Amino acid sequence: MSPQRQARAVRLGPRSLAALVLVSAVGVAGFGWPFLAPPDSRLGAHAQDAPWLFAGLLVLLVAVVGAAISESGLGPKAVAMLGVLAAAGAALRPIGAGTAGIEPMFFLMVLSGRVLGPGFGFVLGSVTMFASALLTGGVGPWLPFQMLAMGWFAMAAGLLPGPDRLRGRAELALLAAYGFLAAFAYGTVMNLAGWPFMSALASNVAFDPHAGVATNLARFVAYCLATSLGWDLGRALVTVVLTLTLGPAVLRALRRATRRAAFETPVTFGAPPDGPDSEAPHMTRVTYEAGP
Repeated sequence: MSPQRQARAVRLGPRSLAALVLVSAVGVAGFGWPFLAPPDSRLGAHAQDAPWLFAGLLVLLVAVVGAAISESGLGPKAVAMLGVLAAAGAALRPIGAGTAGIEPMFFLMVLSGRVLGPGFGFVLGSVTMFASALLTGGVGPWLPFQMLAMGWFAMAAGLLPGPDRLRGRAELALLAAYGFLAAFAYGTVMNLAGWPFMSALASNVAFDPHAGVATNLARFVAYCLATSLGWDLGRALVTVVLTLTLGPAVLRALRRATRRAAFETPVTFGAPPDGPDSEAPHMTRVTYEAGP
């Protein structure tokens, strides 16, 4: 007997995929422009302005992606689950704020993306970061970068192999390994968002718009090791521990809620049958058809 296909809260269509590719391409440029622009580029002269410009553009593009995904099937049941999970993630984030990278919300994003799929994961990651920023007062030019990075983080969890077949310890090991690596990746890309703000005269690890790629890459690696390695390691270890300990219960709860929500089950209305036991003429019967 083959395993039952796992339902998805959002099925990505061509428009949603195109929007995701567009915002991801702009995001890569927004994060990595210090390494993409040549030293003699005019962009280097605007090192202090570029993050603000990319932040404003990313706000619009993330909104476009959310709208495109909504049009492709983010129904009321999915919206309700999105609200619950985003509220839970936003409430978890302040628990470890300022404490060596202890951020328990990351494991919830991994497990939610795994169960509910990449499309839902991207929207959930972005909305959760936005909600938590409002809750903690962390609104600034870095917020769009955080929204995009967390959207990538949760979306990639939904793209991990074996969503319908892999269960038990093997799945937990996969999610823990992904969470560990993704926690470092998140910290690294967020470093890229703030690194160009540093003055090249202030430190030998700051971005130098007049230096070559190799020099700036060495500076960036030194910057990451000096400023965020401890935070990234703490985030990664907390994600692994929570995934291995709470993961089985959270995965069961999410999958049970997904089955009960029946995201992919269409509702059809048919006429009641004739006979003395049939419903009144003014009533309709709701029947459910199995999804594809």
